[in-house]
Amino acid sequence: MPATPFLLLPGLLEDADVFEQPVKDLTGAARCAVADLTRSDSIAALAADALAQAPAERFALAGHSMGGYVALEILRRAPERVDRVAFLNTHARPDSAEATENRRRLMALAERDFAAVSAELFPKLVAPAHREDAAISGKVTEMALATGKEAFLRQERAIIGRIDSRPHLAAIRCPALVVAGRLDGIMPVELLEELARGIPGARLEVIEECGHLSTLERPDAVTGLLRDWLAA
Repeated sequence: MPATPFLLLPGLLEDADVFEQPVKDLTGAARCAVADLTRSDSIAALAADALAQAPAERFALAGHSMGGYVALEILRRAPERVDRVAFLNTHARPDSAEATENRRRLMALAERDFAAVSAELFPKLVAPAHREDAAISGKVTEMALATGKEAFLRQERAIIGRIDSRPHLAAIRCPALVVAGRLDGIMPVELLEELARGIPGARLEVIEECGHLSTLERPDAVTGLLRDWLAA
């Protein structure tokens, strides 16, 4: 059976390393491409960037966090190209006033001390048991530095400006998997439950002992879910 073309969309301050283990473990089952989402400052433009990097005309699609916002936009503009979709630690709501205020504060911090941004974010990104995990914290820092300040500012502008995707969820017709982290303090389970309820036939899976960075905190669990979803 030929490998499924699979486009993966990383989140804020993330690059291909966030999907390192799933990509490795899905070799043979999927022909993976991880999109570069650092070039544009709107979700619509990031979706166009991602579509230009797709590994085939029709593909499986997965987005983590910000990548999920981009996946929702791809499904609006090119639903015929998406064979199936997985949403990891993301939701369909627009930015709240509180979230936007915090993003602008982090953007100002980045202008003064970019390295301090990932240091401040890290404890909020993982489950309490992983806050002292040097391998995960090191990976987060490496990805942030590789992404860079200017790309971070573009990504934050895109996230702030995103639309409310909830009215569009019922139009999604491809098989959908929604994956939540039980201890995700950034994207709580109830927001992913709302996302799953809005998509006809969507399957919701909650990973225990896991925060926002599911592919780094519980990569085996995420890979198993993606493998089953690709094979279904």
